[in-house]
Amino acid sequence: MSWSQALRLWEWRADVLLVLGALAALYLRGWLRLRARGARRQASWARLLSYWGGLFLLLLALVSPLAPLSQWLLSVHMVQHMLLIMFGPPLLWLANPMPVMLWALPQAWRKKLALTLFGPHAVVRAWLTRLTTRPIAWALFTAIYIGWHDTGLYNTALRYARFHDVQHITFTAASMLYWWHVTNAGPRLHGRFSFGSRWVYLLSIVPVNMVTGLAIAFGRHAYYDYYLSVPRYFGISVLDDQRLAGMIMWIFGSMMLIYAAIVFLFRYLAWEQRKARGASRARTPATGSPT
Repeated sequence: MSWSQALRLWEWRADVLLVLGALAALYLRGWLRLRARGARRQASWARLLSYWGGLFLLLLALVSPLAPLSQWLLSVHMVQHMLLIMFGPPLLWLANPMPVMLWALPQAWRKKLALTLFGPHAVVRAWLTRLTTRPIAWALFTAIYIGWHDTGLYNTALRYARFHDVQHITFTAASMLYWWHVTNAGPRLHGRFSFGSRWVYLLSIVPVNMVTGLAIAFGRHAYYDYYLSVPRYFGISVLDDQRLAGMIMWIFGSMMLIYAAIVFLFRYLAWEQRKARGASRARTPATGSPT
């Protein structure tokens, strides 16, 4: 098989297209309603593009040639996972989707959901808050991220399509929970998350990602024997493919986390600067002659 042939191997999965298409349509409907009400800040073009960009990356990971090629190359499989874990979810959360998507619902549904989450007897909110705390989100993300790279689990996922789907669903769900706290998107159930705490929370995953990636990259034997049983179509050995996969995880995963930390740092410094200017103006007495 040549690369030109491989790049035509799109997997048009109806379940993936239906779910992602419904999410895109729901966000657009809420976005249009908010725009019509003049809420341009909550429904900005940047947020719409961020949300659709995140969905596009998930679509790319699940139906593009990355999906079938991942059955032959571990390095391509790692690119697929990076899209599902490190790139798609933060783009989705930066669009602050929940308030926007609530406006896509009928008014009666919005009120019922608001009462369920924020009413005086919001049991669902209480349980949701307990089950999605930052330590739980961090631990769950770390356990799933490292755990799926166990040789037995990884080989099983490659051999059984349904198990592979479970791998992708849990990767995406755990990363959505983790990035929710990083981006501070709604609903804000856990109180204020200071910049310093959020910065540490974000960077604490860098060693997890780096160690896992380096362990794969510098392994002396093939960790995933599934790849020993498939044709080597593209002239790359199993060990070289594994080294490349580990480098992709190490470099691109860590790069995304560090880039996000730098963006947060600059946003925090800009906020501090605006706050200092506001305080300075408040202390400066008014000047000028009376009319």
